[in-house]
Amino acid sequence: MAQIKIYGIKDHLNPIKRQLSDVIHECVVEALKFPQDKRAHRFFPLEKDDLFAPSGRTDAYTIIEITMISGRETATKKKLIRLLFDRIQEKIGIAHQDIEICIYESPACNWGFRGMHGDEVTLNYKINV
Repeated sequence: MAQIKIYGIKDHLNPIKRQLSDVIHECVVEALKFPQDKRAHRFFPLEKDDLFAPSGRTDAYTIIEITMISGRETATKKKLIRLLFDRIQEKIGIAHQDIEICIYESPACNWGFRGMHGDEVTLNYKINV
């Protein structure tokens, strides 16, 4: 299970939402071995004066937060981050400097979906990859 939040300045983020979601999903499927139909992305387009960015960033500055059930290997998470940096730059044109990614993990028992606790659900993909 994973939930992905994407934050950015609305004038830049809104026109690329679908394409960015597709690229993020492609990376998640490849790195985490998610099924193609498993996508949970939420976009948070912000006014320019609601997003304070570090110096050296442009209006393309984008923050990606990934919350997922713990259990993935460090190499898998690093692969996901690398894929996101490179494919977003390649396919959407957002420079590495303008992308920030953070992965948050919590145990399956802290999740609830399909009316059950996360540690009681049988998933159709592996967590320990």
